[in-house]
Order: sequence, then structure tokens, then C-alpha cells
Amino acid sequence: MNGIRYSLVVPLYNEEAVIEACHQRLTAVLDSLDGNWEIIYVNDGSRDRTGQLARQLCQTDPRVKLLTFSRNFGHQCAITAGMDHAAGDAVIIIDADLQDPPELIPQMIAAWQAGADVVYGHRVARKGETAAKKLSARLYYRLLRRITDVDIPVDVGDFRLIDARVCAALSALPEHNRYVRGLISWLGFSQTYIDYIRAPRFAGETKYPLRKMVKLALDGITSFSYKPLKLGIGIGIGLSICSFLFLLFVFVARLFDLVVMEPGYASLMCVILFFCGIILVMLGIIGEYIGRIFEEVKGRPLYIICDREGQFARQGRDQAMTQR
Repeated sequence: MNGIRYSLVVPLYNEEAVIEACHQRLTAVLDSLDGNWEIIYVNDGSRDRTGQLARQLCQTDPRVKLLTFSRNFGHQCAITAGMDHAAGDAVIIIDADLQDPPELIPQMIAAWQAGADVVYGHRVARKGETAAKKLSARLYYRLLRRITDVDIPVDVGDFRLIDARVCAALSALPEHNRYVRGLISWLGFSQTYIDYIRAPRFAGETKYPLRKMVKLALDGITSFSYKPLKLGIGIGIGLSICSFLFLLFVFVARLFDLVVMEPGYASLMCVILFFCGIILVMLGIIGEYIGRIFEEVKGRPLYIICDREGQFARQGRDQAMTQR
């Protein structure tokens, strides 16, 4: 066995129904590799037996480690914590729901050994998802790519392998509203992809309901594009032109008696409400950016670890509240 070390980061949130099956598939793949490995489970404030089951896995295998958050900090922070503590030459990120196949890891490692610093899984199909979710995801990824200056690949999630130096560069980024896949694209380095078909969840319920999906989408847009702020300029210019043309039409109509126009309350209210709606939309967009600035300047830690299980070769940026 060579001296290469692989770190597998697996965020967990209420995954008691799938964690044992996930662990079996992960270890089967990792045992087939020519190198040493570790699995870092990150319990993101689970309220079921996920933490207990993960702790049992750690006690049966010293290569398995567990970080437990003091509360639910979110999927992106859980990924970040795992990478902060990973000591491998290559770090692989994968969710516990088994929608992303662990059997693809050897192909990722082969691409990494061939020279790529980042190898991400590209979803060519998504099974077990509604047509509405597929359509919204497809439109969002393409919109994000169009309005940002960073080349963020479409139809790609967090399932990927990154080199240790990419992991170190990512850990140095202090952003709180994290969009990890976008940050990795922003870092640059040599990146490639492997196509795969995303499977349905093995068990349990999705941990990304509509509310969290919308937040993640907003994090992606506001972290990598200021074009929504420029939207107000375009709308303002467009409405000004329309208003001028309408004024010109009214003037010509009055001058030549082409149209008999009676003053009306309804039409006046429609115009007022339309313009007020535009103003409120732009204020909402500005508020999103200001809210994110507010989060950044507070300087709070990304996550708080209340417990660790196993021996970590690398310590993360945040200290544990208690060490058991």
C-alpha cells in the first residue's frame, strides 16, 4: 500500500435510515484503493439517532472520525468543517443519501492522479426527482453561469474530489454564506469532470426542502454576481423610455383629437402599483446583499463543534466547546 492518504467528508443530518448502508458502501470502495484512508462524518445537529450510530462506527474502526455540531449550521458549513479537519492528499465530498455513487470514487482518483486538482461529478440524469425540481435546477444553474464571471459548471453538486492544496486554499476563505461549489470554481486550478446518473435517495427524506434550496440559490447568486444590483438601472431606463413614449402618445392624441381619453382612477392606480412593485423588488435585492454584508462583518465562526470522536491529524479553524 502506497503512502497516499484519502479523506472522505460526509455531512449528516437526520440520516439514521441510511448511515449504515452508506458506511458499508463507502468502506467497500475505500478498502479497494491502494492507499490509506479516513472517513470524517460531520453530524450537523441531527435530532434522531444519527449521532449515536456514527459514534458506534467510530468505535469499531479508528479510521472513522466524527465531528458533532452544537446545532444545525447547514450543509455547506458541515462540508467546510470536514475539509478543515481532513488530512488526506485528496479530499472527497459525498452526501450520505447514496444519490451520488461511491463506486465513482476510483474514477475520480484516477483523474486526480492524471493531473487534475478538482474532479467533480456531472449529473447527466436525475432519477427520483419531480419534473418541477429538475426544471428549476436546470434553469437555475444556467442562470447562475450566465450572470456570474466565474465559470461555475452546470448540473454539478458538491460530490467531488479536491487536491489537498485546493482544500487548504478553500479553508482560507472566510465567507459565511458559503456556496462551496462556486468557491471551488472561483479558486481555479485544473478541473475536470466525470459523468454519472444520480440515483434516488436510498432511504429517508430530502434534507433540502424548498426553503433551503432557495437560500442556497440566493447564496450562489449573491456571492458571485452583482448583476442583480444593476438590474435596477436597466429597469429604470426602460421604464423612463416607456413613460416618455406614453407621454408623447398622449400629447399627439390630444393635439389631433385621435383618442378621447377620460381620466380614470383605475388606470392611475395600476401605474402607481406597477412602479411601487418595481421599487420594492429592487429594495428586496439590495436588502439581500446588505443582509449578507451584515453576516460577514459580525465575524462569528462558521460552526461550533461540541464533540469530536477519533484522532484528527489536522485541526480545523474552530475549537471545540467541549472535548470528551
